[in-house]
Amino acid sequence: MHGLGNDFVIFDWRHTNKDMAQAAARLIADRRRGIGCDQIMILRQARSHGDIFLEMLNADGSQTGACGNGTRCVADLILSETGAASIIIETISGPLTCWRSDEAISVDMGTPKMDWQQIPLADARDTNSVSLDESLPPAVCVSMGNPHAVLFYEDTDKLADLDIAGLGKRLEHHSVFPERANIEFVAPMAQDHLRMRVWERGAGITDACGSGACAVAVAAVQRGITNRDLKITLDGGILHLSWPETGPFQGHVIMTGPVSYVADGHLSHDIACLISG
Repeated sequence: MHGLGNDFVIFDWRHTNKDMAQAAARLIADRRRGIGCDQIMILRQARSHGDIFLEMLNADGSQTGACGNGTRCVADLILSETGAASIIIETISGPLTCWRSDEAISVDMGTPKMDWQQIPLADARDTNSVSLDESLPPAVCVSMGNPHAVLFYEDTDKLADLDIAGLGKRLEHHSVFPERANIEFVAPMAQDHLRMRVWERGAGITDACGSGACAVAVAAVQRGITNRDLKITLDGGILHLSWPETGPFQGHVIMTGPVSYVADGHLSHDIACLISG
């Protein structure tokens, strides 16, 4: 499945105790030798009061605590399976409520964390203005269950000229991020519209990043760049974000966007053996 080109291989392991070895995850994510994806989603039996527990792995096999587009894809599966109006997906970062919004899927991504220890950063800093390099604009650092650094540029022309691959790879591993970070490069298009490009931790350049879009929305409001209801244009399409000050979702970031199915099938014998060790 994919959400705006941010693509996932999804395993339904609710009735098995299998573990995904890092070597197996890397092979599955490989676009030439495996299936190919940005992240791997593994469905597990719920651990508490949710409908499922969702384990999320990056393309390099490392675990991630949040993946907004992957959560929306899985939510579409479970909503269709259960016929429920809404579901709760448990993750290592906490429960996520999901529901249908017309032809799209919405997910309550929870409250952003902006304290330097929660992101985390290597030392105490003003997370609204973190200097990563003298040649770059200061970043807004936010956690949406995983660490993000958001860099704002004046206009979309400057954004188009950036070496996202070179900058992203270097900044992901910056010494200020003990757990590495997702890097978002952003420019305003209107008071309620941003353009975003992204380098994902453990995956590289992707067409879209849901948790990254949430972090960007929070960062833009913090900087006074946009309203609290906005849309973000990514390489793969548009996501809608809301960070309400009042109401039932007060302080939570709500993300809405489409999901798409690509294929379903079975692993080859060699990959299946690699998973089971």
